[in-house]
Amino acid sequence: MDLKSGYPFWAVRNGLGEPFPGLAGDVRCDLVVVGGGITGAIFADCFTREGLEVVVLDQRDVGWGSTAASTAMLQYEIDTHLIDLARRYGETAAVLAYRACLEAVRKVRARAARLGVDQRESDSLYLASTPRHLAEMQAEFALRRRHRFPVSWLEVDALRDSYGAEAPGAILSRAGAWLDPYQMARALLRSARRRGARVHDRAAVQRISANSRGVRIETRQGAVLRAPRVVIAAGYESQGFLSQRVAKNRSSYALATDHHVVGRHPAIADTLIWESARPYFYLRSSGDGRIIAGGEDDEIDVPARRDARVDAKARRIARRVSQFLPEVQLSPAWAWAGTFAETFDGLPFIGAHPQWGPRVFFAMAYGGNGITFSHIGADLLSAQLAGRRHPLSELFSFKRLEHRP
Repeated sequence: MDLKSGYPFWAVRNGLGEPFPGLAGDVRCDLVVVGGGITGAIFADCFTREGLEVVVLDQRDVGWGSTAASTAMLQYEIDTHLIDLARRYGETAAVLAYRACLEAVRKVRARAARLGVDQRESDSLYLASTPRHLAEMQAEFALRRRHRFPVSWLEVDALRDSYGAEAPGAILSRAGAWLDPYQMARALLRSARRRGARVHDRAAVQRISANSRGVRIETRQGAVLRAPRVVIAAGYESQGFLSQRVAKNRSSYALATDHHVVGRHPAIADTLIWESARPYFYLRSSGDGRIIAGGEDDEIDVPARRDARVDAKARRIARRVSQFLPEVQLSPAWAWAGTFAETFDGLPFIGAHPQWGPRVFFAMAYGGNGITFSHIGADLLSAQLAGRRHPLSELFSFKRLEHRP
């Protein structure tokens, strides 16, 4: 599966990194993680720190799938409004999901700092795209404030004075961050390897079989792995392991400017900016003074057609940014695109699926909160292995599909 188009900024910035060895021979371990992107890396890091013997398999170079195309905005705000999740699942469950993401942002950022990964704390400015969105956004703000999320409401004049932004209103949250996703994935895997994990590039899974005694995995290269459990953390390719379609693939587009742009707009240096329209545009700064912006999602997930749209989409993103931030004129230095998957309610699918039974665990951290969802997923599986009930195990499970519209 071709997951990206163009040449993502992170690979230019970091270089491709050292290769991990291929897998030769058969292996027994405590846990196999299928996928060496940011999600698989989070799981490997978590469980090696808990003392498990972990093997990570990736069919391409580690971190070179969707992770390399991610713009890695860390937000507790889920793509689906808190008020909409409350209507669907009840206020208690909705608030629990948002609070878990809030805590995950803090923990991911702390882990990145310990590993020396480029990261930064940021505000999150959520702009009303049109006056028609104001009533819904004000209701969203009121619900978040009632549950003591760190939010304030900005009117037109405050937006213009503080950010040079032109919008009917906005929710300002003081609990966001960003990081370098490619650097983070590789740093986590190196850390896991120092604790004994085996990480293998170019090890494509051909067949998985599970029974009451454990899981057997065969690679296309002829190796066989046996373990009590496996985590399918292969990003958007994870759906290939299920006969049931659980998310819709799309294409999302992004750009990065030259390094001097943020210095001309200091108000947005520490702010993630996004909008209420769906699909939405968004932007953030980088550690070296660039602006990274994205959006213009479409329903085309055909690599050749996506490739042909990258440059035109980047120009449209730049124009879209200037509509909300008239003083910010973007000139793309890099442009790329990648596969992006959405679930029907904006929440991840984390846990076992009836097709495979309890020993095969899926970490399908889809949507704009992929990194925070992945961190929650590692906590969830850790609780499951310890015989504890995680408070989000039901809400993030595949049982939600029974109520899909």
